[in-house]
Amino acid sequence: MDTAVMVCGHGSRDGDAIVEFEQVAAGIRTRLPTAEVATGYLEFARPTIRDGLEQLKALGARRILAVPGMLFAASHVKNDLPWEINSFGADNPAIEVRFGRELAIEPKLLRAAAERIAEAERHASAPIPRADTLLLVVGRGTNDPDANSNIAKLARMLWEGMGFGWAEAAFSGVAQPMVEPALRRALRLGFGRMVVFPYFLFTGVLVKRIYAAADHVAADHPEIEILKAPYLSNHPLVIDCFAERVGEAADGEPAMNCRLCKYRAPMIGYETDAGAPQAAHHHHVSGIGTDADRAHGHHHHHSNGHARGAHDHWPRPSNKAAG
Repeated sequence: MDTAVMVCGHGSRDGDAIVEFEQVAAGIRTRLPTAEVATGYLEFARPTIRDGLEQLKALGARRILAVPGMLFAASHVKNDLPWEINSFGADNPAIEVRFGRELAIEPKLLRAAAERIAEAERHASAPIPRADTLLLVVGRGTNDPDANSNIAKLARMLWEGMGFGWAEAAFSGVAQPMVEPALRRALRLGFGRMVVFPYFLFTGVLVKRIYAAADHVAADHPEIEILKAPYLSNHPLVIDCFAERVGEAADGEPAMNCRLCKYRAPMIGYETDAGAPQAAHHHHVSGIGTDADRAHGHHHHHSNGHARGAHDHWPRPSNKAAG
């Protein structure tokens, strides 16, 4: 086997999230029938990233195209995944490992998002026009302002592209505003309907928390219809994007936008992060399993023990993917 594909997930305590991630991986296998496709996770779930890479090595892969199964480039894509890839690459110099870029915001994903929002509107109880509807786009929330700013951009593009009367951005954690305060503040604007759209690939603890917040506010305000739009999941356009990222890693030089990266330049309020050492931060939860695993008494912990910084071997001359 010449070239293999490694789809790198974040991982989740929620077993449903892992099932959905594997469904997306199955879709990628369908699009790339000649390549072996493995999956691995940074934290909680098994196999770990290292386990997946070792699996492809055992199958005889001479080149591995590793793509992040994540929407935006925050610390996981900028630091943790390159560390995992570099550590494996340093230990296996005979194998060429290339790292693709995150999915980001691109036309296919915007169309997929619009279709998910339209799906929610079709289940509305009253014919309220979009001009009288407020859209709340919810991101995961990170401590990286560059990653968070993507949600504001996405909200604006969906607002204008779909003709909503207003749009707001919110986050499931870490960044402000959180979903419930954002919805309660948005109520003051007087729109007859609000649509909550989680810009997430998969379900999990955070998506379920977003929907619960929407239900909580809706229960207090029955006069306002609050619709819960589905997240992206294994939408065919999402699978298309993953296949494109694999192709970029194979044939080109996928470049992450690093101009606003807090690890590269002193950004307002994050000046001390510029030049920070890049290292993995997930060994305490790498491979420990989902809640379902622990409920069945499985308590495995995997750590490969490396302590190599991402820039010791990254980026390689042939690949400028890392941030």
